[in-house]
Amino acid sequence: MPFNGKSGKFNAAIRTVEIGTGDKAVKLGGECVAPLYSFDAPIENAPKVGVLITDHGFENESEGIKAYYEGCSNWGEIAQRAAAMEGADFLVLKFDKADPNGENAPVEDCLAIINEVAAATDMPLVIAGCKNAEKDAEIFNKAAEALQGKNVLIFSAKEENYKGVAASAVLAYGQKVGAESSVDINLAKQLNVVISQVGVDMGNIVMNVGTATAGYGFEYVVSTLDRVKAAALGQDDAQLQMPIMTNVGDETWAVKESTASEADIPAWGPVDARGVNMEVATAMAVLASGSNAVILKHPTSVATVSKLIKELM
Repeated sequence: MPFNGKSGKFNAAIRTVEIGTGDKAVKLGGECVAPLYSFDAPIENAPKVGVLITDHGFENESEGIKAYYEGCSNWGEIAQRAAAMEGADFLVLKFDKADPNGENAPVEDCLAIINEVAAATDMPLVIAGCKNAEKDAEIFNKAAEALQGKNVLIFSAKEENYKGVAASAVLAYGQKVGAESSVDINLAKQLNVVISQVGVDMGNIVMNVGTATAGYGFEYVVSTLDRVKAAALGQDDAQLQMPIMTNVGDETWAVKESTASEADIPAWGPVDARGVNMEVATAMAVLASGSNAVILKHPTSVATVSKLIKELM
C-alpha cells in the first residue's frame, strides 16, 4: 500500500511584519507550517539574520569580531561594514552605555549614533535599549521620532514601559514595536494583549520571548517557543500570531565557553571558534523551535546561519 503523507499545513498563519523600506526591506513571519517545515507548504518569508552592534564598540568582543571591523573610525563606517556582512538582512543598534547603573550615557549621545547610522546605510534598522525600562522609554521615543519614515523596529517594549513605548513607536511615528517577555507563554500573550489595548494593531508587533545559550537552561526556551507556535497555528490564537525575533548574540558571547582563554582551558581550543559554535548552535535551535529572526555578532556565524537557512528552505 502506498504511503500518503499528511500535510502539516495549518489553516492559521503567523502575521507578516515588514521592517525597513525599499529594496532592502525584510518581511518576518507569514508561515502556516511548523518552523522550517517548507516541505509541508511554501515558506514565503525565510527566517532572517540581523547583525548586532553596540555603543560599547569592540573592545570587549572576540578577536574575529574586532578584526572584521578593523579600520572603522566612526559609526557610519561601522554600520556599513556590518551591512556588508555576508548573509546580513538587517542591523541592530544596541545602547548598553545608556544604562543608569553603568555609564549612563545621555539620550542625546544615543540619538547622535542613531542619526549617523541611519545616514550611512539603507539596511532595515532595529533599535535596542539598555534593559533599563525608564531609560529605554526615553531612547525609544527619540529614536522613533528621528527615524520616522524608515519603518524601524523598536526592540522592545516591556511590562514596565509598554504604554509609552508602543504609543510613541507605532501610533505617533509609524514604526514597529517589539514585545519583550521572559520565556513564558502567558507573559508573552498578556503583553501582546495590553499593547493592542493601547491601540496598536497586532500586525505591528514582533515578539521577543527571550532566550538563553544552548546548554544553559535552554529547554525552557525551546518549550516556550514550541508552545507559542502550537497555540498560534494549531489553536488559531490571534494573540500569539506575531513573528518572533531572538537576540542570540548577546547571550552566547557571555558564557564561559565563549570567553574562557585558551591558556586557561587549552583542551577547549581557540576562543573565537568556540564562540561561533555556541552562537550558530543556539541560533539554529531557536529557529527550529519557532523564531523568525535571530540577532548575531560574528561574521562567520552570520554567514553560516544564513547558508543553513537557505539550504533548509
